[in-house]
Amino acid sequence: MTNIATTAADSATMFRRNLLHMLRYPGLTVFVIGIPVLLLLLFVYVFGGTLGAGLPGGGNGASQQYLAYVVPGILLIGVAGIANGASIGIAQDMTEGIVARFRSMAISRAAVLNGHVLGNTVQGLLCLAIVLGVGLLMGFRPAAGPLAWLVLAAFLALVCYSISWVAVAMGMSSKTVEAASNWPMIFTLLPFLGSGFVPTASMPGWLQWFADAQPFTPFIETARALLAGRAPSAGDGWWSLIWCTGFIALGYAWARRLYERKSV
Repeated sequence: MTNIATTAADSATMFRRNLLHMLRYPGLTVFVIGIPVLLLLLFVYVFGGTLGAGLPGGGNGASQQYLAYVVPGILLIGVAGIANGASIGIAQDMTEGIVARFRSMAISRAAVLNGHVLGNTVQGLLCLAIVLGVGLLMGFRPAAGPLAWLVLAAFLALVCYSISWVAVAMGMSSKTVEAASNWPMIFTLLPFLGSGFVPTASMPGWLQWFADAQPFTPFIETARALLAGRAPSAGDGWWSLIWCTGFIALGYAWARRLYERKSV
């Protein structure tokens, strides 16, 4: 087989390994799903009335209005949780010696990394589907049509995939599993410092600048527009693609360099 075919076959094997690991050790998956669900319940039922009243047009039904506003931010919190799982997963493999064994076998080096990233992307989409289902049970009624749903699914898959690459590199650079769990915390903070929970226009000027410039705000606004059944703004759409491309390039180059260096 050609190098590309070999890498694809080995990546599929590593992908199946990560899916089986996810099924046999569901604790991390439950944790990744549980955090955004709890945040959704907390922000809607505890803070929703007050925060919803502050939205444009807020008034009667403020909690339900806030539910529609906050769901995209909670979805991106779920993506941040997947980053944590990706970092922990590769760190466990690195510290337990299984990666060293893979290096001694006739396996494409890129396949080990691809398997983790693809597995975490699937785990991320599962998490987001459950979080969205909880939102629907709470009364969320998106206006998205069939095409918008397809675009949203593809967009969220791309975000999960790109963030997973950076998270895998973070996990490989960590000396312990505990350290690997700390690195991706920045991804959890960014939705709070963006437009996930309140409009950026309500923030102080210096913080508004950061909120508008960081990657999770265009991610959230793109998801929010698609769920509302309208096309994302050109700025949000293009910046989302630029950030995703940058994350993939950075994460792949960083992870591959670490893998090659530790293979010597």
